[in-house]
Amino acid sequence: MQVSIGKSMGALLLVALGMTQGRAVAQIAPSASSVSWVGSWAASQQLPEPQNALPPQDLQDATLRQIVHLSVGGEQVRVHLSNAAGMGPLHVTAAHIAMPISPAAAKIDPTTDHALTFHGRPDVTIPPGAEYISDPITLHVAALSNLAVTLHLDQAPMGQTGHPGSHADSYVLHGDHVADADLPGAKMVEHWYMLAGVDVATTSVPNTVVAFGDSITDGHASTVNGNDRWPDDLAVRLQSDAATKNIGVLNEGIGGNRLLLYGLGPAALARFNSDVLAQAGVRTVIVLEGVNDIGVLTHDHDVPAAEHEAMVQNILGAYQQIIT
Repeated sequence: MQVSIGKSMGALLLVALGMTQGRAVAQIAPSASSVSWVGSWAASQQLPEPQNALPPQDLQDATLRQIVHLSVGGEQVRVHLSNAAGMGPLHVTAAHIAMPISPAAAKIDPTTDHALTFHGRPDVTIPPGAEYISDPITLHVAALSNLAVTLHLDQAPMGQTGHPGSHADSYVLHGDHVADADLPGAKMVEHWYMLAGVDVATTSVPNTVVAFGDSITDGHASTVNGNDRWPDDLAVRLQSDAATKNIGVLNEGIGGNRLLLYGLGPAALARFNSDVLAQAGVRTVIVLEGVNDIGVLTHDHDVPAAEHEAMVQNILGAYQQIIT
């Protein structure tokens, strides 16, 4: 494993881990007939703060259409649904994917609409704390394109799971409208809910890079529906070179996140396994965490030198845990 640590913006540390560069790692190139999965889009899941949660009645017999921006393309797609923060089972009665007309509208191209299945069934019940991956769907999706994922819930979940910092609009409408070409009258919210990832199939050696961080990675101050967060720009750069265009980019940033303590969303160490190691085809992680640990320490008052040094050592220990 190769580890590089460089200073940026003073106290920030950027850690890149090349997971295939190790003495104990072996790669087996897939045969032409085999298929592997690479992460094309993701969002870290958390319990939304009260101001970012939907009123429970909004999710009672409700259709939720969400648009995400893919990094790498492919001919098959599968979708990750999440009940990570739920306190009871989450029943999704139907789920569809389609190509949206625009990243900033609920309208889809109905000729591309496909129903998802889960172990062959159109509905799925996800236990609290769990994630569920759909069966693969044959659908051509281009690199850097957008995908609409539409869910129907019969009952509001007991405890919402989502990603408040979507910097993208989602649409909520009562009734079952998963296959509708448009959702006139839908409520528009700038958050994602219960949608954790999209993978695409590849016949190449799977290669995913995870951007793991706080609001800088999540996309603070980026353009709503503009898909111009820095991980989006990284995906564009990778797609511009034939040697790297098979690499997926996943944004697992959470605004306000901390390495050591629960801030906004689970602490980085608490979510590293699920948000990084469990992702499809992951080979590299870019870590940009620690800003909020340092900032919160002296947010209200100065601290003694010994307390500051203890924080430094705790941060270094957390980085070492990530490396380990």
